[in-house]
Formats: sequence, C-alpha cells, structure tokens
Amino acid sequence: MRYGNRIQLGFSLLTALFLLATLFAVLLFALSPPTPAARGPLLLTAFVAILIGSLVFILLLRRWLLRPYRQLLGEAERAPIESRSRKSRDEGEFVLETFQSVVAQLQTQRKELEQLSAQASERADSAVRFSERIVASVPSALVAFDSSGRSMVINAPGRALLEFEGKALGQPVASLLHNIPQLAHMVEECLQTGKLYRREIIQTVAPNGTTRRLGGTIAPIDLSPDRGGRGALCLLTDITEVTELREQVALKRNLESLGEMSAGLAHEFKNAIATLHGYVQLLQIQQLDEGGQSAASSLLNEVRNLSEMVTAFLNFARPQPPQLEDVSLSDLIQECVAELETFYDERRVELIVIDQTASLTQVRADERMLRQAILNLLRNAAEAVPDDKMERRVKLRDLREVDREGHEWALVEIEDSGEGIPQSDLQRIFIPFFTTKEKGHGIGLALAHRVITEHGGTLTASNRPPAGATFTVRLPVSSVS
Repeated sequence: MRYGNRIQLGFSLLTALFLLATLFAVLLFALSPPTPAARGPLLLTAFVAILIGSLVFILLLRRWLLRPYRQLLGEAERAPIESRSRKSRDEGEFVLETFQSVVAQLQTQRKELEQLSAQASERADSAVRFSERIVASVPSALVAFDSSGRSMVINAPGRALLEFEGKALGQPVASLLHNIPQLAHMVEECLQTGKLYRREIIQTVAPNGTTRRLGGTIAPIDLSPDRGGRGALCLLTDITEVTELREQVALKRNLESLGEMSAGLAHEFKNAIATLHGYVQLLQIQQLDEGGQSAASSLLNEVRNLSEMVTAFLNFARPQPPQLEDVSLSDLIQECVAELETFYDERRVELIVIDQTASLTQVRADERMLRQAILNLLRNAAEAVPDDKMERRVKLRDLREVDREGHEWALVEIEDSGEGIPQSDLQRIFIPFFTTKEKGHGIGLALAHRVITEHGGTLTASNRPPAGATFTVRLPVSSVS
C-alpha cells in the first residue's frame, strides 16, 4: 500500500511501538519464571508473537479506518476535473481540491438550473396570461366544464349571455344553465359520451318572455392529469337577430312571389264579384216577400265582405311605391289613437300611450301607408283581448335606441293583455290569409309587415309573460330628427 501522507504513517508506527512495548512489559511481568535462565527464551518468543500480532492488528485497523478515505480518493480520481495532477501533491490536498472543484461546479449548475427554472416559470405564466387574454377577447360566449360538470372557465360574453346571478365559476351544469335546459342536456351528453354538437340552434326564453335563438358548438376536451377525465367546451352566439332577419327576408320573397302569382287571379275575382254585386242590387228592387228581402240583404253583405277582402288582397299583391317624407312618429301615433278611440270604447279596452322620446322622433315614411299599418296593429291588439278577460288594456310605447354601429332606430311596442300567440303560430302570423280569429281575412298583419319592411324596418311578434303578446315596429330615424 502506498502512503502519500508521511505524518499519518509516522503516527501509526509510533502507536504500534507503544502498544508493543506495553504488551511486552505486561507479559514479562506476568509470565517470567522465577529463574533468569528460563525467562530469556520465553520472553523472546512472546516478544516475537506480540510483535507480529500487533503489526497485523495495526494493519487491519488502518485498513478499516481508512476505507472511507480510499473511497473518497477513488471518487476524486474519477471526478471529471480538468487540468489536475496528483504526482507532487498530498492525497488530502488532492481530495480537498477535487471536491472544492466539484462543489464549485455544482454551485454553477445550481445557478443555471435556477435561471432555467425562472425562465420556465416565466414562460408558463406568460402562456397562462396569453390564454386568459385569448379567452377574454373571444367575442362569442365561452364556457368550459370539468369532468365533474362544474364550470371552470367563463368569459365576459358568457356571463352576459347566461345572465347568471352570483358566482359563476364552480357551478354545476344544471344550476348554471337552468334557463337553457336544451343546452344543459347537450353538455351532460358530451361529458358522458364525448358526443360533439356542431352548429346547433338552441331555443330559449328570455326573462322578458321573448324567444332567443343561440348558435352553439359543444365539444369534448382532454383535461390535464390533475383534473382528470373529460371536460366540455361550449361556444355560444346569440343569433336571434340574424335568424329573424333571415326569416323576414324569406317571408318577403315568398310574399312577393305570392303577390305576383295571385294578383291576376284576384283581379278576375274582383270582376266577378262586381257582377254579383250588381245582380244582388237588382234583386233587391224586385217585389220580394220579407224572407226574400232578408236573404238578398244577407247576400249583399257577403258580397261586400268578399269584395273588401279581394280589394285588400289586391292592395297587398300590387303595392304602390311609398311616397317618402319626414313624418313625426309621435304625431302619427296620436292620430291613430284618436281614430280608434270609439273602437276601443266599444271593446271596453284601455289604451295607454307611453312616449319616451319627447315627441322628437321623425322617420322617412309614407304617412298614409304607415298610418294604416299602425292602425292594423292597434286594432288587432284590442281584438286579441277576450271578452271575459278581467285585465283589458293595450300599452303603446314610443322608444328610441342606438345599435352597435351607432344607427338610431325608432321603436313602437304594442303590448296587449290577451292570451298570447301559440308558439307554433309565431312564424306564420304574417302570412296572408293565416288568422287565428273567427272573423278575419288574415291580410292586416301581412300588409303591416310588408309596409314596415318597405320602409327599411322590421316587425316582430313575441309573447309577454304571464300572458299577452307584443308587436315591435322598428324603423330607422330620419337624419333631420
């Protein structure tokens, strides 16, 4: 064995000699025979044996004590330290220098790891902030649910669309979407089976009773391991206005086609009715008994009613181009109210006018055509109140609003206290000859819809909870108002 540390070697030899002298003295004292002649060989033999045993013991003790040091020295020799040599160095200095270099490298690597960790943390925070900005900037409503069906992400448009009061995050599907049961069913189905719903049209009823249509996509998403399972992502857009405009355009095209196709037929009917009217009048001047006169009068009334219906249909089928001018909408409404005052008194219906525009709203319109449209709507509202209804009233609101593009619109809301319109009939009430009244031709609402549409506006109908219907006229405000 090579020793690089001479001090340790000298200390070991001195220790061995000390132990040997001690043992020799003990044995000499204990085993010496009483005669000096016999004591010499025995002491020599004991001395040799003790010396050999002490050396073996010292070697084994050193080997055991220096085993960790040898292991440390071997690790130091295998350490990847550049530019080092231990030929003229002490082993202790070599080990110390080696481990100092290793510690220095470890500290350098620790600093590098800290820098890498800080960079990774910064990138993770930046990714989270970027994701949050993306979610916040999405114009559509975005709602995400975890595997247990609780909301974990919802942006501002989503909160506005759902109209949920209180804390929205962490709410279960049934609670968050209680106003939209169709959507709640789709989300639960997506969570359970992973089913994808693409561009679905979802109908819901707003708190004010109006029907809304939502365009929605519900897709399954894979969550992070800590959340586990499968989640669901909802993208929702309010397409009520787009759908209504699409339906109104389709209705307008259908009505135009119907008018062109049936105008000629209606003209022929009118000629035939005029002939019948002349024959009935001729019949009335004949010498008839009381029963004949009564029958002739009834026949004349029916012919007149039929003539009025055909005339109204001709006006609808072959409309005259509107003569546009600046019209005060408030003054026009007051004229309509005054004209229908007797009719409302006969129906025992109270007409309440609420003007919130300070009588300043003007629209570009054909005054005669617009007056006829509003008269039809007010007359229909009064007729929609049943005779046995306790609450008998019609409210007319004159409003103004500004859309997202900054355009001003005049709104006329006519709300009755009747029974409302069946949901299945809401999309058909503006079709000619469709009516829910026992006495009626089904032309008034169709004519009013066509007039409002020709003026660049819209006419919509909705139910008002708990009962009654609301017709809303929307017209562009004149630039001079």
